[in-house]
Amino acid sequence: MKQQQHVLIAGAGLAGSLLAIYLAKQGFKVSLFERRPDMRTVDISAGRSINLALSTRGIHALRETGVLDEIMEYALPMKGRLMHSVGSELTFQPYGRTEDEVIYSISRGGLNISLMNAAEGYENVSLYFNKRGTDVDPERGELQVTDEVTGAVETHSGDVIIGTDGAGSAVRSAYFSKLRFNYSQDYLEHGYKELTIPPAEGGGFRIREDVLHIWPRHSYMLIALPNADGSFTCTLFFPYEGEASFAALDNEKKVTAFFKEQFPDAVPHMPTLAKDFFDNPTGSLATVRCSPWDMGGKALILGDASHAIVPFFGQGMNCAFEDCTVLNDLINEHGSDWAKVFPLFTESRKPNADAIADMALDNFIEMRDKTADEAFLLRKELEKKLEERFPKRFVPKYSMVTFHRIPYAIAQQRGKIQNTILEDLADGIDEADDVDWNRAEMLITNRLTELQDDIIQ
Repeated sequence: MKQQQHVLIAGAGLAGSLLAIYLAKQGFKVSLFERRPDMRTVDISAGRSINLALSTRGIHALRETGVLDEIMEYALPMKGRLMHSVGSELTFQPYGRTEDEVIYSISRGGLNISLMNAAEGYENVSLYFNKRGTDVDPERGELQVTDEVTGAVETHSGDVIIGTDGAGSAVRSAYFSKLRFNYSQDYLEHGYKELTIPPAEGGGFRIREDVLHIWPRHSYMLIALPNADGSFTCTLFFPYEGEASFAALDNEKKVTAFFKEQFPDAVPHMPTLAKDFFDNPTGSLATVRCSPWDMGGKALILGDASHAIVPFFGQGMNCAFEDCTVLNDLINEHGSDWAKVFPLFTESRKPNADAIADMALDNFIEMRDKTADEAFLLRKELEKKLEERFPKRFVPKYSMVTFHRIPYAIAQQRGKIQNTILEDLADGIDEADDVDWNRAEMLITNRLTELQDDIIQ
């Protein structure tokens, strides 16, 4: 019976903590191991992606686990992108067609703490900190961990082991010696640097708070997401090498001059710019793909451990949360028959993880190169009009990914078809209203099947 099963989870980040709640609600005994100290008592977030974009897939998982209401109390809605040109002109592009189609800026640390607290609220869940997973023995159901404080090596036994320990997963590393394991890790030539716009003097926001700010500059970009305290977390996505690069900005004078030239309307709001630039680490951006994710019904990896992606579609967390939802659905269907559940999970999620990895890479180019381009903006306006007229057939790719739970692989496939339709219809027109609607109906009807209500949710 499920109540007799003991699940060991390596990694108490967002995915691990959420999964622990799902499994606790199912009646499993759960032991959750985290290599870091307890973030509820130690500040460990400086300089590392301190806020994230929460959207429909993640919201669904949080609702299912009963923690959504608490978390939405500190989530900030973002209605769209606000592009800043070099000349400080502003262009607003809404994310969705309706007012309720928004994404939410949310504190990574705050969310993780809420999930840990919720998981620990179940008597069948135990959390262990400063415990780094170092090896797994799937046949024995053993997880080896090293105490980060004492250096002591411990062995913990359970029925199955699940690795949610991030892009540098120790559980995944153990797969190499035990399976014919396929693995790739592809780094971008860009890294990222976290910067800050503090709250206004006296409190409140210095710039518009209900949007995601983007300063697109072709080969690089700066973005800013709002925080509940009135500040903004800014992230510079920037090449490592070259004329405009982290290597070139090697002193405070160069940093200040560069930002004043490229991001002139941001600089007045960044009083600690130079200090933040050199104090905060430069993070790398990589896509991780691997297979298989399951080890004979004995072990499984999910979230970033199995499919780390770049952040440019805002789906890393949402995709990992959807992993947990899908695994929970399979448990509902098959119980604790792990030899059936784990392979079915991999079969379901691997194509979708590959699809969102590709789309995230594509979206980087879109965000840095195209968001202020007139032809791009025309196609975006045309997308919305086509969705209004053909809501069951033409749903923009961004909306399929962000505001629906349409499988990523289907969104990718339909997005490619829709892009060819958009290029065809936008050719030779200057305004979206000038489109040939008869041709639009013919192209959409012939090339796109109708989405069913259960898939467009």
